[in-house]
Amino acid sequence: MAGAVDKKLGELGIALPTPASPVANYIPFVRAGAMLFVSGQICLDAGGKLIAKGKLGKSVSLEDGQKAARACAINVLAQVKAALGDLDKVKQVIRLGGFINSDPAFLDGPKVMNGASDLMVAVFGDKGRHARTTVGVAVLPADAAVEVEGVFEVA
Repeated sequence: MAGAVDKKLGELGIALPTPASPVANYIPFVRAGAMLFVSGQICLDAGGKLIAKGKLGKSVSLEDGQKAARACAINVLAQVKAALGDLDKVKQVIRLGGFINSDPAFLDGPKVMNGASDLMVAVFGDKGRHARTTVGVAVLPADAAVEVEGVFEVA
């Protein structure tokens, strides 16, 4: 039986993908007591293809960057579900960290990260409101446009 968060995802037309496997020497998530830390997730679609590749402010538009950040957030949620088995166990989205593959002159990284933040609020309501860091970086794995990590308080 689907929980409230799964039903909300369905209403939003979101099907969580199979979580991506790590590509290096790390694990996708770590639970420490009531805290769940999710490793950075790049902007892969359900088929494993990058939603956006390249640099914001050059080959990737702000709108495509926001879509990429949203895809990253969906992938973060897929890892949370793998960790907990039930997204209703999320008590609070504590923090999102966003890494934006940016041209040095690109200043709208926070607007890109709204793609991830807006999704968390749409899915969890007030429990989805979170602290956040957004950092422009020179390069990301596979030349992904965006990577997002998360910290959650869980039951």
